[in-house]
Amino acid sequence: MDVFPFPIARIGIIGGGQLGRMLAKAAQRLGCTCVVLDPTPSSPAGQVAGHQIVGHYHDPAKLRELACACDLVTFDIEDIDTETLIQLEREGYRIHPAPRILAMIQDKLTQKETLAAAGIPTAPFIPMPKPSPESFAAFGYPLVQKARRGGYDGRGVAILQTAADYPGHLPVPSLLERLIPAVKELAVVVARGQNGECRCYPVVEMVFRPAENVLDYLLAPARIPPATAQTAMDLAVRTVEMLGGVGIFGIELFLTETGELLVNEIAPRTHNSGHHTIEANVTDQFEQHLRAILGLPLGSTEQLSPAAMINLLGAPGHRGRPLIRGLKEALAIPGVCLHLYGKAATAPYRKMGHVTVIDPDIAAAESKALLVRELIEISGEDHP
Repeated sequence: MDVFPFPIARIGIIGGGQLGRMLAKAAQRLGCTCVVLDPTPSSPAGQVAGHQIVGHYHDPAKLRELACACDLVTFDIEDIDTETLIQLEREGYRIHPAPRILAMIQDKLTQKETLAAAGIPTAPFIPMPKPSPESFAAFGYPLVQKARRGGYDGRGVAILQTAADYPGHLPVPSLLERLIPAVKELAVVVARGQNGECRCYPVVEMVFRPAENVLDYLLAPARIPPATAQTAMDLAVRTVEMLGGVGIFGIELFLTETGELLVNEIAPRTHNSGHHTIEANVTDQFEQHLRAILGLPLGSTEQLSPAAMINLLGAPGHRGRPLIRGLKEALAIPGVCLHLYGKAATAPYRKMGHVTVIDPDIAAAESKALLVRELIEISGEDHP
């Protein structure tokens, strides 16, 4: 029988946002302590962890300070100095998922090329090192342009329907993808342990805000045939096994009009599409990630109840200290579970929290979630 000291481990989290916050809460349940690295004092994750190193994700000295202070390091964000992480790993520091995987995924073009080389189905694409009207026209409209680096929460993506939309392109090194007329956008959260075991969460269905290209709400499980769901989970596991990483991975997919499944993007971390697992599943994605990176047995991914999850976004035109309206009315709805992220300032469409709605009927859960979306508004003290 194994004997563990207490605390079980001291975990370094690069990134102090909402994912790190929920990860730190799960770590406390498992008897771990956390140190957070984030440039913003009293970050959402730092508030929970109680110990934060104030510094940037591209500061080699701060990354080393975090690694030296902890038993192992993970991250809740992708925009990190991977060269330093790779060097730290060479020196024997434990970092999961592996920095080489993060480095590959950071570059959207390298990510696509890796998928294609492994035979993972994805949308047709070409590199676009220097955008021009002629090269876009040669590829053909409609298309999606993605910046190779730095894109997040809808930033770094341009959807161009015709040549008339070219002035709205991204003037950066990028790639062009065929615009897929998807019937649904799906996601599968997959955990992979140190022993190579993979466990899948049920497929979720995602609905995006078209203008901002950020997740509006999701339904779990997705309203798709069981055979399609199984194919999606098999494809997601195949993708994670190809990576060979340890931890949680979010696999975003397109379901096409012909029933084909294409991998859109990979997130090497806990994912927005798994937030509902805190209430709806036996083991939530945050605890599961910790189990994986600590070498503990993976937990059950069984879903206990249908659920809908909505992101609470900052109201357009508002910045500054958050002001929350409609909270009492929303919490009066049966099955509503509220998560606020502790961010000191709001901004238009910034993720300020989320709500998960649990209901035996998925249609009822969706209806309640949409009602909550109308009730709750997060504005700010500074507005026109």
